[in-house]
Amino acid sequence: MQDEDVLAEFRASKALLEGHFLLSSGRHSAHYLQCARVLMDPMRASRLAAAIAASIPRDLRKDITKVVAPAMGGVIIGHEMGRALGVEAMFVERPTGTFELRRGFTLEPGDKVLMVEDVVTTGLSSREAIQAIEDAGGEVIAAAALIDRSAGSVDLGVPFFPLIAINFPTYAPDELPPELAGSEAVKPGSRAA
Repeated sequence: MQDEDVLAEFRASKALLEGHFLLSSGRHSAHYLQCARVLMDPMRASRLAAAIAASIPRDLRKDITKVVAPAMGGVIIGHEMGRALGVEAMFVERPTGTFELRRGFTLEPGDKVLMVEDVVTTGLSSREAIQAIEDAGGEVIAAAALIDRSAGSVDLGVPFFPLIAINFPTYAPDELPPELAGSEAVKPGSRAA
């Protein structure tokens, strides 16, 4: 799947938004990719996950024994990645502010884990999820995402396989360009900044 094919999937599902957005990272942007909308069609979600799986080198892909995604945004793509790879999928969540496995999810010593996100911007929540997975006994051997908003600059400490890397500019609150400074930011994501 080429970059334009991925963006076409977002456009078709009205998941590529334009305006003034406050991202989970606390930064502002004129563009927002609403992955929940692109994933609400099960067939589209399956196609996107299969494309991500195909981007992971075969020798690495065959070693993956579990998929773990951070809740909330990663749950659907994590489940679809589990299906695409033929392995169990689970998620970490933040009941008290720190990611942890709950709901009876466990990792066995030696589990080789693919951590999957919907969107990576700064990599903070991805690194926190990776830490939680390792704390639970898993070994994260790779990470994947639908969208890398860092355009390839993020370092997660493991090989990273985004379906598409995009460089929509983001801004600190005190660096807003005039076209954003004059409007109220909308927070369409699932997590407080």
